[in-house]
Amino acid sequence: MSVFCQAVVYLLVALPAVAQSQAFATITIKPARSADPRNARVQVLPNGDLIASAVPVITLLSHAYDVPVNPSPRLSPLPDWTLREKYDIEAKAPANAIPASLQGSEVRSRIQQMIRGLLADRFRLVMRVEDKTMSVYALTVASGGPKLQKSAIAEKDCTFDADPETCHSFVGGLGHPLNAKAIDMDDLAHYITNWTDLPVVNRTALSGLFTVNTEGWTPMRLPPPPPNATPAVNPFAGLPTIFTVLGKLGLELKRQEDILPVYTVERIERPAAN
Repeated sequence: MSVFCQAVVYLLVALPAVAQSQAFATITIKPARSADPRNARVQVLPNGDLIASAVPVITLLSHAYDVPVNPSPRLSPLPDWTLREKYDIEAKAPANAIPASLQGSEVRSRIQQMIRGLLADRFRLVMRVEDKTMSVYALTVASGGPKLQKSAIAEKDCTFDADPETCHSFVGGLGHPLNAKAIDMDDLAHYITNWTDLPVVNRTALSGLFTVNTEGWTPMRLPPPPPNATPAVNPFAGLPTIFTVLGKLGLELKRQEDILPVYTVERIERPAAN
């Protein structure tokens, strides 16, 4: 593609234009009853209904566009309220919104389109999308092969972010250990990119769900600790790097150039009260 063509490949994403089968039939949004982040949860039922508790708008954007909840070169700066204010959301899907014939990746794509429609409809989101070349970490399989344990949970038994301790979600902890019962490699790349200094993209070609359980690691985005820091001064002192943690799983990060979508928020507004 020519430089000129690349310069004009912009997409204004204001998604009332989402196909009817990929839009929620009804949406209820209210200020969150609880501000406790431990109560935050996003769940999409097998029929496509969405239930979210105590979530900020950045969480919806993260699910809809595969961007981190932490600042990222792939997403423009957002108004403070999109990070601070939390909402309880119930959205009912139309009949056959998630046909049984859809496979795992197709289901995820359908759900993302529905959440994008919700953001456009109720938060008046208008997004400009441009493909850009940037430095990334490619998540790849190490030369010795993967050392991953297959999950006992099948994809057909999963719902989208159904619970922090089941499918496609990680259990938090100091240094963001990789603790999960059923995640795929896209989930892993999306999770660790919240704390790496470059975006992470999945290039493993591994399919299926895996169970992982690792120690925490030192986030790359924090300022470097002072020399000879102890855990009492720096809680991350003594933790390994993400490179070491992934190495124990038979995975590695390789720095390279890649083309990724970059999202610029042209407009976003607080939702009108129901």
